Amino acid sequence: MGRWEYVGRVRGIGAAALLAIDEDTDGRRFAILVEQYRVPLEAHCLELPAGLVGDNEEGETPERAAAKELEEETGYRAGTIENLGRFCSSPGMLSETFTLFRASQLEKVGEGGGTESEDIAVHCVALDEIAAFVAAKRAAGCVIDVRILTLLGAGLIAA
Repeated sequence: MGRWEYVGRVRGIGAAALLAIDEDTDGRRFAILVEQYRVPLEAHCLELPAGLVGDNEEGETPERAAAKELEEETGYRAGTIENLGRFCSSPGMLSETFTLFRASQLEKVGEGGGTESEDIAVHCVALDEIAAFVAAKRAAGCVIDVRILTLLGAGLIAA
């Protein structure tokens, strides 16, 4: 294989990301997105809620990490979390993978915002407004995480 440079986490841990979609009281479907400053990018980044698996809890499952991160970052608890599979975002550069979960039957149980070292803004965005919301964030200088494509994909293909 020759010489190959890539980035990997010290303990080889992965991540859990959540496609959190629910309905408001009017039956309008919305997604929960988070925005936070990312030091490597030197910019704010719009993302799906996500976090590392087993970073603070030995033997933590991806499902447990997903539920914990959703509540910690967004203040929502999911009634249902469905495993959609394991993915990678930059396979030529990163060894990290993430398990994507669909979270539904959401209940607001807290403020969210992350831990004391994080400053996470929570955005509840109607699904029919996602493309415009992402475009406005990009125009304001926000970097968009590739996982946001899970919400934009069909629109990008049809365009």
